[in-house]
Amino acid sequence: MEAIYRAESRRVLSTLIRLLGDFDLAEEALQDAFAAAVERWPIEGVPASPRSWLISTGRFRAIDRLRKRRREVPGELDVAEETAEIENYDVVDDRLRLIFTCCHPALNPDAQVAMTLREICGLTTEQVAAAFLITAPALAQRIVRAKTKIRDARIPYDVPERADLPDRLASVLHVVYLVFNQGYFTRADLATEAIRLGRLLVDLLPEPEAMGLLALMLLHDARRATRTTAAGELIPLEEQDRSRWNQTQIEEGVALVQRALTSRGFGPFTLQAAIAALHAEAPSSAATDWAQIVGLYDVLVRAEPSSVIELNRAAAIAMRDGPEHGLALIDAILARGVLQDYHLTHAARADLLRRLGRKADARSAYERALELAVEEPERRLLERRLRELRL
Repeated sequence: MEAIYRAESRRVLSTLIRLLGDFDLAEEALQDAFAAAVERWPIEGVPASPRSWLISTGRFRAIDRLRKRRREVPGELDVAEETAEIENYDVVDDRLRLIFTCCHPALNPDAQVAMTLREICGLTTEQVAAAFLITAPALAQRIVRAKTKIRDARIPYDVPERADLPDRLASVLHVVYLVFNQGYFTRADLATEAIRLGRLLVDLLPEPEAMGLLALMLLHDARRATRTTAAGELIPLEEQDRSRWNQTQIEEGVALVQRALTSRGFGPFTLQAAIAALHAEAPSSAATDWAQIVGLYDVLVRAEPSSVIELNRAAAIAMRDGPEHGLALIDAILARGVLQDYHLTHAARADLLRRLGRKADARSAYERALELAVEEPERRLLERRLRELRL
């Protein structure tokens, strides 16, 4: 049952939202359906199509609940018992419909991301709150306000018409990439789901940035098997066994990058994918074209000014020109008062200090990074670096 819930709950929920027209009612129906399954399936057996059974059961339980409410509260909104299955075009996927609803421009951008992570991906309120660096109660209130806005503004539960899709795409791509990042270390299924959604978006709207995002995810995911040790410790890029990278995904990702770069209108996702492609095609870290990577970061930081991009550029300059040059750039970022609570800033600084032989300073930087790091694979790598410096 746990495996079925993990595999099907978000699919069932997104369809129930479409059928019932209400997020909260659909969530209640989802829980009712699984409760019924726990009670009946051990006796009757698992149905041939668990998803269809759960959708049907949840829908009729919701209708029963609304009928009861109407008797108790006259005027309670009804749900149509027959739903027309009419699509505007070929892509028929309720989760894609849901993600466009959650990313509607009427919603606050933070609410768009929070709603999608919570409703599409099934992350807990605590997990989503950690991604936003806020408390769980504050995140829960953000989601409640977003649902209220969707209901009161009658935001349509639909994939936009083709003419409106480009304007809506940027926020959706941002959300899909955040889902991918959430699954990067510990939830391979979320990364896979993000790639699946990315493919749907490219099929639906083959814009350069949609292709760029899909390429970026494929190129990062191609290294999944070499990203951590058997003990769960992060393996740095330069130490990974490149012969184990997924060449099929790399070839697909590189081809998408080339398509996107030859199209008008590519942006930050395509530039990041181009950088990832250079890493993926290089036989080793030493043989990587660091000069071209720095050049791409120069373009990227102009297209999308960001302290995190500046940090990545500093790391690339350290590889091209030497650790002292990268360290000076990172120290300048910190001197501006930004990224001081970002663990990767201190981890990158520690690595450069280690390469320069400044062990005491490197230890302090690694310790600060460890204080801030949340993901266990990163923490284990930082702990190993500290042990090595004590030898």
